[in-house]
Amino acid sequence: MPGGRRRIVFLALGVVLLLLIAGGVRKLIWSRTHETTDNAQVDGHMLPISPKVGGFVAEVRIVDNQRVKAGDTLVVLDDRDFRARLAQTDADYAALLATVSSRSRVGQAEALVRQAEATARKAHADLERLLPLAQQDIVSKQQLDAAQTAVAAADAQLAAAQAALVGADARVAAARAARDLAGLQLSYTRVTAPMAGVVSKKSVEVGQLVQQGQPLMSLVSLDDAWVVANLKETQVSDVAVGDPVDITVDAYPGRHFRGHVESLSPATGAKFSLLPPDNATGNFTKVVQRIPVRIRPDGPVDPAHPLRPGMNVEVTITTKR
Repeated sequence: MPGGRRRIVFLALGVVLLLLIAGGVRKLIWSRTHETTDNAQVDGHMLPISPKVGGFVAEVRIVDNQRVKAGDTLVVLDDRDFRARLAQTDADYAALLATVSSRSRVGQAEALVRQAEATARKAHADLERLLPLAQQDIVSKQQLDAAQTAVAAADAQLAAAQAALVGADARVAAARAARDLAGLQLSYTRVTAPMAGVVSKKSVEVGQLVQQGQPLMSLVSLDDAWVVANLKETQVSDVAVGDPVDITVDAYPGRHFRGHVESLSPATGAKFSLLPPDNATGNFTKVVQRIPVRIRPDGPVDPAHPLRPGMNVEVTITTKR
């Protein structure tokens, strides 16, 4: 090989070597201030929708994958039994209120209380006058016993009169509570959306008998999503709340979302598993643990590129070291 060509080859190899070294140094410097992982998924609010009362389904006003707003009616139960119950309790309350609250009844109860109070005062006064006389043997023991018996009877009569007056109020309060409960249960026959979201996994049909607490569907929020990234325990030493994050979603190639670290889990993911490992028994094999890190996307929700719970993502955290 001529010397000129040899020099060109060596020069080209030197340039390639320098580029590789520069790239390696750049990668090393970059890795000291960045942590990345593809062990991450989008998460969000997923609420099971269940009725608070049981009954037959009269209407189903949604279909799978339909968007709804907070307060929208999803399912209507047959409310005839509940309306009849409300009418009955309302009538019972009105009748009791009319009976107890009539002026003659209230006046009579109050008059009985006043009469019992007067009788009790007189009995106590008579007893107080007889006590010193009994000590001087001016009155007989039978007279003193009769006075004490009269005091006890007067006190009992006063307590009964007061209880009758208070008991009427208690009966009214109980009837009012029964009426209010019937009205509340009637309102529960309309199953509404507790938040805005998308209906999924609908499992209810018209005419179906549903029970209290039975799952009818799920409601998934697309307006408040976040990312859970499972970083290795060797990666979290420099990660702090507020660190900026670059997020790429497998479903949207080439598109980047900005976010920030919102919180770090207080324990590894393995500690929250159904069967956490017990390293105190058997042979121990050291396995790198992962720490769940919650990442909050910045900016408003992009309707054209929604973050759906369960999507796979890759995150790159810029640390402040």
